[in-house]
Amino acid sequence: MNKHIYCRHSHELEIPFFDVDPMNIVWHGNYVKYLETARCAFLSSIGYDYTEMARQGCGWPIVKIDLKYIRPARFGQKIRIDMEIVEIESCLRIAYTIRDAASGEKLTRATTTQAAVSVATGEMQFQTPASWLEAVKRHPTFKEAV
Repeated sequence: MNKHIYCRHSHELEIPFFDVDPMNIVWHGNYVKYLETARCAFLSSIGYDYTEMARQGCGWPIVKIDLKYIRPARFGQKIRIDMEIVEIESCLRIAYTIRDAASGEKLTRATTTQAAVSVATGEMQFQTPASWLEAVKRHPTFKEAV
């Protein structure tokens, strides 16, 4: 059975020198930063960035991350982070594919899961806030689950 994709978003960036090792290959820990950069661009596009989340009374920590390195990214390379938002009701789960921006060659696959946590109490929320659901539905590619 195929997973439902609520919406898609892409973000491009160029690999900076300070992200690579002596062989000009991106150090593995920097991929998490690229996912965060793409995720922040998505959140800004729906008007629900981390400042707005806090204003709504929730923090959204990463509770799970998975990375699969396929091919290395290198200094100066332009990459595209393609995102598929696959869960929005009990958490925020995103599937990512990092590709070479010019060729489309797949470099890395990843998933992140974030859970809503009450800023006031620190307790995990098992239902995402209505304000979050309203915001994500504003994304131009949003599709309701059937």
